[in-house]
Amino acid sequence: MDGSLLVIGNSDGIGLAFSRLALARGLRVVGLSRSPAPLAHENLVQIRTDVTASDYRDLLTRVQAEQGPFRAAIYCAGIGNEDDLTWWRGEGRVIELNFLGAVRSLEVLLPIWLEQGAGHFVALSSLADALTVRDAPSYCSSKAGLSRFLEAAGLRLAKSGVAVSNVRFGFVDTKMARAPVRPFMIDTDEAARVLWRVLETRPLRLSHPKRALAMVTIIRWLTAPVVWFRRDRSRARRNAEKPPEGQDGSPRDETEG
Repeated sequence: MDGSLLVIGNSDGIGLAFSRLALARGLRVVGLSRSPAPLAHENLVQIRTDVTASDYRDLLTRVQAEQGPFRAAIYCAGIGNEDDLTWWRGEGRVIELNFLGAVRSLEVLLPIWLEQGAGHFVALSSLADALTVRDAPSYCSSKAGLSRFLEAAGLRLAKSGVAVSNVRFGFVDTKMARAPVRPFMIDTDEAARVLWRVLETRPLRLSHPKRALAMVTIIRWLTAPVVWFRRDRSRARRNAEKPPEGQDGSPRDETEG
């Protein structure tokens, strides 16, 4: 494998581990991150930015012109809403960063890749994209939107030479893994090796680990009735609250058949 890689969100977690792996294997890495990355290497160019900033598209366009072309881009940026008391105030930023940041990145990178007939966009979604999580509305919905976008874009680009890969991890040992129970959790080095394999094989979707995928499938089927029950109960309540015929101001039909 040769060429330059763009890693978006590489100051910690999976993005940092993957950057270290790519540098160790001789690749040139251009990293974009909001926080400083604890990396120093002759083949690393590190640039500070925020993917939710209004000038992000312009900055990425300049980076591509000055540092590209990139063999592939890996979108690792992601957050969860950590404010339990006023959680609704941070939901928009989660969706903006997890979902729309990836969409905007591909918007900028794609034209040159299409001209070249080659390129690869990889983004980190989550196995949570299949779940309705009461304590993480913005996280699971942002990942659901991201997964659907990536796979639809990948299908549309299938004959262009440009690949799109949706990588769905379960629990990874990062600062975002805050759940009290984290079954089948992997470390960031394992996640980085999975990403390397994705660059080599260019799958449309990769879910890892498989045991976590099986667990999520079971949870999804077990929790689906909860959503249906709440919907039906709400419908029954609305029907019960309707006034009797003729008491809501509408005329009663007195015609006898």
